[in-house]
Amino acid sequence: MIVGVGVDLISIKRVDKACRRNPERFLKRLFSSAELALLAPRPAPVRSAAARFAAKEAVLKAIGCGIGPAALREVEILAPPGRKPQVRLSGHAARQAAAQGITGIEVSLTHDPPFAAAIAVAYKRQESGGLEQEKEH
Repeated sequence: MIVGVGVDLISIKRVDKACRRNPERFLKRLFSSAELALLAPRPAPVRSAAARFAAKEAVLKAIGCGIGPAALREVEILAPPGRKPQVRLSGHAARQAAAQGITGIEVSLTHDPPFAAAIAVAYKRQESGGLEQEKEH
């Protein structure tokens, strides 16, 4: 059952500008060491960073807390090359998701200059294990 959906769109130039001002501070404030290790070898790391930033915001929207109660670093977007992105939560974000019974989050990322975007769908597994079907009357 879907619990929440979040979407975010960001200007790649905005991320690039923020990163150029103080790259180490900017990147460490937003991304875990595992995320940074996956971003570094990418051919367009700023585009990928922007897409992951958008994914973090989309996830926080999908779990219903947004930025403020939870920090962007509490949402990790781990996407090894050629594999679908995985979401790992910690801190307040993890507690918020658990309180809602969220058992999984799917994300989709894209970047096509000048924008990067992401969508997140938070869900919880159903007890029946199958698709909900409309009851006949």
